[in-house]
Amino acid sequence: MTALVWISGASAGIGAALAAAVPFPDARVIDISRSGGTAEHLRADLADPVEWSRVAAHFGGELSAYDGERVVFIHNAGTITPIGPAAGADPDAYARAVLLNSAAPQVLGAAFLRASAHLTCRRDLIMLSSGAATTAYAGWSSYNAGKAAVEHWVRTVGQEQPADGCRVIAVAPGVVDTAMQSEIRGTAEADFPAVTRFLDLKRAGALATPEAAATGIWSLLTRDLPNGACVDLRKL
Repeated sequence: MTALVWISGASAGIGAALAAAVPFPDARVIDISRSGGTAEHLRADLADPVEWSRVAAHFGGELSAYDGERVVFIHNAGTITPIGPAAGADPDAYARAVLLNSAAPQVLGAAFLRASAHLTCRRDLIMLSSGAATTAYAGWSSYNAGKAAVEHWVRTVGQEQPADGCRVIAVAPGVVDTAMQSEIRGTAEADFPAVTRFLDLKRAGALATPEAAATGIWSLLTRDLPNGACVDLRKL
């Protein structure tokens, strides 16, 4: 086995495309999600804090005696729902979104760093971000804030790594033609005032495919990026 790769949310969309395009021969690929996408699946609801310790224990168990060439964790799982003003959102759905988008990346990222700290092989932690990390879209408060939190966590943790430590990167893949985009386009303008922009992008054929996004994300591992870099595929 040349590489051990975890991808959260690999059951569909960008996550599934990432799992299908792993560039390492004989890699073992594990999907962390509720529904499962790859042949090997760690079932977990990452919006539930109770599940985080189980994922952390899984990292530790798999990496305690690992002797391969590379380990990678791509945290892709996230949710755009609920869409609409924060004051009108269902409280339970909003809390789950905050946990999944803001807290889970930090807790699971830290767990991966702890579990892999003793290894001397190449280690990479990639967090999926979004243009929403820096652009405030009304109706996306939990998503905007979650992606902003991811990027600042990456910047900070990247600074903490020793020269031979894990490389930590955040990447915004651009506007990608996934189920999330379909949900966005189906939202009423009252809940998401910028919906027309996304409808226009679809009509213009300006959405990236999940496969193109996955190729771009995997290419980051061959680029000379500083630790803690937050990049946008559209600007590389």
